[in-house]
Order: sequence, then C-alpha cells, then structure tokens
Amino acid sequence: MLLENKTAVIYGGGGSIGGAMARGFAAEGARVFLAGRTPGTLDTVAADIRRQGGLAETAIVDALDESAVNGWVDSIAAQTGSIDVSVNAISQNALFVPLLDMPVADFGHAMDKVARSFLLTAQAAARHMVKQGSGVILHFGGANPANSSPGLGTVQIGCDLVEAIRRQWACELGPHSVRVVSMRTGGIPDSLPDIPETAGHKQKMVDATLLKRAATLDDVGRVAAFLASEHARTITSTQVNISCGALVD
Repeated sequence: MLLENKTAVIYGGGGSIGGAMARGFAAEGARVFLAGRTPGTLDTVAADIRRQGGLAETAIVDALDESAVNGWVDSIAAQTGSIDVSVNAISQNALFVPLLDMPVADFGHAMDKVARSFLLTAQAAARHMVKQGSGVILHFGGANPANSSPGLGTVQIGCDLVEAIRRQWACELGPHSVRVVSMRTGGIPDSLPDIPETAGHKQKMVDATLLKRAATLDDVGRVAAFLASEHARTITSTQVNISCGALVD
C-alpha cells in the first residue's frame, strides 16, 4: 500500500473533497484524522472508511483557532508518532461579487479566513514534519489565471493567495524534505448536489474538458494518495493538473 503506517490529518474532512482525500488515503493504508465543525458529516466519512476496513477518527476543530489546531495536531503526533500528510480542504465561503461592489470589510474577512486557516494548519503540521525530516502538505484548488473573469469575486484571489502561501512553504520546508503540492481542477461534477439546478453546471464542466469527461471524487482521492506517497517524492512546489484538459498548461 502507498501510505501504510502513515498518519494523515484532513481539515474539512466531512466535505466532498476532504472526504474523497480521506477515503483515498485510508484505502492506501493511512490512518486518517478528520477535522471539521459538523459532527454528522465527519462521522459519515469516518463510518464509510471503517466499513472498507480503514482507520479513521474525527474531531471538532475550528481551522481558524490557533490553540485548537495546534492542540489537535500535537495530540495526534503524540498518539501516532508522526504527522505525515496534512490537507486543508475547508470551504473558502467565497463571495461572488464584483470587486467594484465588494464591501471592504467582507473582502478582508474572506481573505483573512483563507490566509489564517492555511497558515495555521500548515504551521501545526510543519513543526512536526521538520523534526521528523519528512511529510507532505497538500492543497486543493490551485489557481488558474486563465479562469479570471468578471463575477468571480474572491474565488480566484483566494486561490492565488493559497498558491503564494504554497510556494513560500515549499521554499522553506524543502531543505527538511517536506513537500508542498497543490491539486488543480476545472471542477468535480459529483462534488455538487445531485439536483436539477446543478445539472447544467455539471455538463458545462464536462464540455469544457479535452477528454470530454471530468475528474470524479474517486480520482481526487487516488491522485491525492499518490501525491502523498513516496512514489511522488520528486514532486514539490507545483500544481498537479487533474482537470481532464479543462485547464491547459
């Protein structure tokens, strides 16, 4: 197995993307620790992993609370002996408002959430990864300048901010054999609710690809597990494109 005896922490582990990564890690032998603010969704993912024979634990953790994040990660490291993979998959709660009309306070709050959560979660993991001389910090939703268009509000800006943080972390942590990577997508149709209102949007995601099929949540989990494994030991400080050609490099 790719991640046998590894420990993975996933913030937003009850969401569609975080849950997909957790399932992918567990399927490859990792012990996964899921954090979030909604017990029900966390428990659903954990139960699914356990039914498949995997190991999963949950905790209510606010990714914006420094003491809560550090305390949770430190307790996991004390319990398992290492922090091998850290993923921040919490929702940005993006504002789809033109910048011209964006209230300054709302913009600041949105950017603060992105900056604080990605800094705090990476710091908590990096402290342990530097000591052990290994580890992977994985981001989802890498920036794509070609996607900038009116009406996206804080979406693209938030992604750009995450990528700037990723580049700096990769530079600082590289000498300690810690890798930092982003996964970049043109959209995951099955991450959206299966309701009539989303059908057209899902089809647009597929139509925009070169392969005429979009990545699935299973694809997200499998690629994430590969990137977190030693098979990807040469990959850091970059985006991995899983858009099926919707985003052309």
